[in-house]
Amino acid sequence: MPPEAEAVHGLSEHFLSDKPEFGEVVEALLEFFGDAPLIAHNAPFDMSFLDWELRACGRPHLGIDRAIDTLTMARMRHPGAKHSLDALCTRYGIDRSHRVKHGALLDAQLLAQVYIELSGGRQIGLELGSDKAEFESVSDRDAIAIPAREVRPPRPHAASPEELMRHVAFLDRISDPLWRSILSAD
Repeated sequence: MPPEAEAVHGLSEHFLSDKPEFGEVVEALLEFFGDAPLIAHNAPFDMSFLDWELRACGRPHLGIDRAIDTLTMARMRHPGAKHSLDALCTRYGIDRSHRVKHGALLDAQLLAQVYIELSGGRQIGLELGSDKAEFESVSDRDAIAIPAREVRPPRPHAASPEELMRHVAFLDRISDPLWRSILSAD
């Protein structure tokens, strides 16, 4: 592991020595991906590495069309601004204080929040009705207990015999209705 790379992500050669190689986990990775789009910040960079590894294992490449690039989204939404993951976290108020090194899992978690913001946002402050509930996060909102409501018995909505007769008379006035051809096919 080059020292420059280790300084960025903190993964030493010793740490990686007992980890499986890409070819050993490729099937599980592809199963995990399924047919979902892959969200990446600077997708051409990440997809080129992924596709290189896939080709080295004799697997077809995924291609850039499979990716949603948050860097492109950020450039379109905020032209002229900084577009790094750190800058976008700052812009959207996403806490990254626990980010010391560039780590795949932590960066993916941060990018998920950035992607939500770039896609229209969480809209946590959206107020419906007169209650002005503010939430620090979506999980805070989900933790609020919803008060129990009185359950009312269902109301009868059956048509009266007169209404049924009027309905049949109405349907008889329609010439060559579609449902007759469907019913006769059964």
